[in-house]
Amino acid sequence: MANANQYPTALPSKPTKYRKMKDMKTKLLNLFAASCLMLGMSSAVQASSAGIAWDKAPINLSDNASLQNGAKLFVNYCLNCHSAAYMRYNRMVDIGLSPTQIKENLLFAADKVGDTMQASINPKQAKDLFGAAPPDLSVIARSRAGAGGSGADYLYTYLRSYYRDDTTTTGWNNLAFPSVAMPHVLWELQGERKPVFEEKQEHGHAVKTFTGKWEQVTKGSMTPAAFDQSVGDLVNFLQWMGEPGQAKRTSLGWYVLAFLSMLAFFTWRLSKAYWKDVK
Repeated sequence: MANANQYPTALPSKPTKYRKMKDMKTKLLNLFAASCLMLGMSSAVQASSAGIAWDKAPINLSDNASLQNGAKLFVNYCLNCHSAAYMRYNRMVDIGLSPTQIKENLLFAADKVGDTMQASINPKQAKDLFGAAPPDLSVIARSRAGAGGSGADYLYTYLRSYYRDDTTTTGWNNLAFPSVAMPHVLWELQGERKPVFEEKQEHGHAVKTFTGKWEQVTKGSMTPAAFDQSVGDLVNFLQWMGEPGQAKRTSLGWYVLAFLSMLAFFTWRLSKAYWKDVK
């Protein structure tokens, strides 16, 4: 008969390796939960600091008429101070303009159709006037994306959110970009407007909140609907300028997906035929 002392009085503890794996799993779960919490807080901070809600920009990169009108507005109102150093004039043949049309209607700040789109103003002079050198707009629509929407949505909202403010240097302010240094270059088209605020009590203090409505002070040369359409065309052109090959790349992508789908089907059938006799 076996001695009772030969048998352990208690079950052995779990291996050290198992305990380490369990601890690591717990740490990973905690890290994942903390990351989700920080991501949510970051999104909330971005949303709260974004100012007013961004309107959806009417982007249609296949609408050449819109892109051509946007190019005209860009050259006449933006290129005076802002450059688009990564864009050449002759690239606009992709939106239906001939080199002759470009030279006669858009080539004011350069000599050759193959030149890059440089600003008319001297950068040093612009910095002295506005306090900062105007940024290059080549990829502005791609760089301004945020929690409120795409970069195009931001630009579409920003260009339509100017109002008179006598406390600023330029006499203008912007709800989407408070204390902006850039004046309202499109004010003759839009006219003067002022935002409508409502006063609410929060934590014992009166807080003004934008209602989403505007009051027209003076009329512009365009109706509000026509101005919104023109700004949409301008933003459409800025979106196209950030990646001129986007429309072609997107259309080509459907053919690539179709090819990959057919390749996957034939690969699956080949695999079935190859392994049919293997049990």
